[in-house]
Amino acid sequence: MRTLLCTLGLLSALFGALPAQAQFDNHSLGVSLGYMNFQKTAGLEGGVFLGLEGSYYIEGGFDFVSLTKLSFPKDPISNKRVVGVAPSAGIRYLFLEESIRPYAGADLSYLFVFRPESTGQYVGIGPNVGLDLFISDSVSVGVRGQYIFYIALNEETQQSLAFSAGAAAYF
Repeated sequence: MRTLLCTLGLLSALFGALPAQAQFDNHSLGVSLGYMNFQKTAGLEGGVFLGLEGSYYIEGGFDFVSLTKLSFPKDPISNKRVVGVAPSAGIRYLFLEESIRPYAGADLSYLFVFRPESTGQYVGIGPNVGLDLFISDSVSVGVRGQYIFYIALNEETQQSLAFSAGAAAYF
């Protein structure tokens, strides 16, 4: 009799349970548009960038994030536009995990500048802050600010300030 009652209890719990509902998915891909003030880093002036970003939720409010920026800053020496590629990877902490997600994090980045006569390579590290707002279960829009310290051999530490707005799809 006891086995029968346990079996009936287990079956009623299995079939009577409500379906699980996840609030938001854990992976994202997105695009952003922003402005990167090089503050004379690599001798460059500021410029607009296009970004491709992705995130992967780890646990406990932490995300692994990646952002690659393609920028066309002005070189004041040649007075021409050059190409800058700045991939970065980092961790961010989500203060809230609901439809509004403010966060703070840190990125390790790399800046590669293509000039007609030379190239420049810089390694950077810096903090970032942002806010994502979900407009549906799988789409968010957000803003981000980032400050990066760039290091290169035989050069002074340089810096960059970037602001962007973007949209991401979660899956």
